[in-house]
Amino acid sequence: MATTYNNLYMDIRQTLRRAGIEAATLEARELMCFASGKTRSQLVQDGQLYVPPAIEERAKDLVRRHLAGEPVAYLIGEWEFYGLPLDISESVLIPRPDTETLVDHVVAWLRPLPECRVLDLCAGSGCIGLAIASQVPGARVVLGELDEGALRICRQNIRRNSLSGQVVSLKMDALSDPPPRLGDFDCLVCNPPYIPSGDIAGLDVSVRDYEPHLALDGGTDGLDFYRSVCRRWRDVLHTGSRLAFEVGIGQADDVLRLMRGEGFGELEILPDPAGIPRVVTGLRYREVYADA
Repeated sequence: MATTYNNLYMDIRQTLRRAGIEAATLEARELMCFASGKTRSQLVQDGQLYVPPAIEERAKDLVRRHLAGEPVAYLIGEWEFYGLPLDISESVLIPRPDTETLVDHVVAWLRPLPECRVLDLCAGSGCIGLAIASQVPGARVVLGELDEGALRICRQNIRRNSLSGQVVSLKMDALSDPPPRLGDFDCLVCNPPYIPSGDIAGLDVSVRDYEPHLALDGGTDGLDFYRSVCRRWRDVLHTGSRLAFEVGIGQADDVLRLMRGEGFGELEILPDPAGIPRVVTGLRYREVYADA
């Protein structure tokens, strides 16, 4: 039986709610927009029109795939972060609202500077560095990423958000030394892989079976990337530059100790909106010598 766009949207929303999906309203809207090829405003405007059968079947197929575990962002190929529309593929993690805590902190620190250089290491989709560039006009941002698929997404998102005058992407490995002639930075921001290797099998199916393990696996204790960035990448920061990490649940104290041991001071642990310690940040203070 024929149905209207509005009725189909409400049916999808109810289906997602019954499945226990908290963001059912947002996800139903995004799936409907993608299936119909309409913008959000067009979907509202055309709410009382009847849905062509092909679009209805496409929407229902997307819902079936989502209920089986496939994330909406991968189904529709895009997601929004910090007000920016971003291309998303299975080469990159889906940006989370938790990460806005990291952006908020770095943006507040950088804004008073007339100009600054920022390195977003383990950039993934580029969401952090692009959000910073969008909020800090004087920032020049380098998105550092190892995976070629992720670098491709970074480049697409730079163009999509018209930030090519502020942002570039470069291939670099956070577990290796910085590339030569990279220069120094006023801020290094990093949301690295931080899931302990042994915990990945127990992750929710939407993460374990769809998101890239390269962007999840932080080694045996989840701290491999934090160690490497603190030790190998310290010298891309001059004295007084800021290092800011996103951390997983229960990792903040360990990361703070790593930073302190590598010459960082004014260390802080910042909570996300849920009160979970989410960001560890500090300033480069001193040189660290092998016999120290």
